[in-house]
Amino acid sequence: MSENKDQPVPTVLVVDDNPQNLELLLAYLEDVQCKPLSATNGPEALEIVRQQSPDLLLLDVMMPKMSGFEVCRRLKNDPVTESIPIIMVTALSEIGDIERAINSGTDDFLSKPVNKWELVTRVRTMLKLKHLTDKLERTLAYLSEIEKQAEISKSE
Repeated sequence: MSENKDQPVPTVLVVDDNPQNLELLLAYLEDVQCKPLSATNGPEALEIVRQQSPDLLLLDVMMPKMSGFEVCRRLKNDPVTESIPIIMVTALSEIGDIERAINSGTDDFLSKPVNKWELVTRVRTMLKLKHLTDKLERTLAYLSEIEKQAEISKSE
C-alpha cells in the first residue's frame, strides 16, 4: 500500500507469547507498509487495542492468561472494536480449532509455520479491506449528515 495524504500508515498489532514467533512475524511485516505493534498475551493485546485502535491484529491462539479465541471473541462482541480485522495465526490445524476460531469471530486463519508471502498477501488484503470499509463508513456518515441538513432546511 502506498502512503498518501488521505491514507495514513496502518497499524498492525502482532500478539504472540513466543518471542521467536513474534520476532518472525514482525520481520515479515517489514514488507508491508505499516506501523507494527506487539503484545505477548491477551490482556496486554486488549489494552493496546483500547489505547491505539490498530487496523489489523495477527493473533496467536495458544497463550497464557487468555487464549486468542477469547481475545477475538471480546473484540468482536464490542461495537467499538468489532470492525478490526483479525487473522488468527496458530499451530492448531484441526477442523475443530478452525471452527472455534471462526465461531470466535476471526476474519482469517493462518497455520504455523507461516509462509511469509501468504502472510504478507493476507495482511495487505485485510488492510485494503479495512481502509475501504472505513472510507465507506465515513461516506455514509457524511451522506446522513447532508440528509439531516436537507430535512432541517425543508422544515424552515
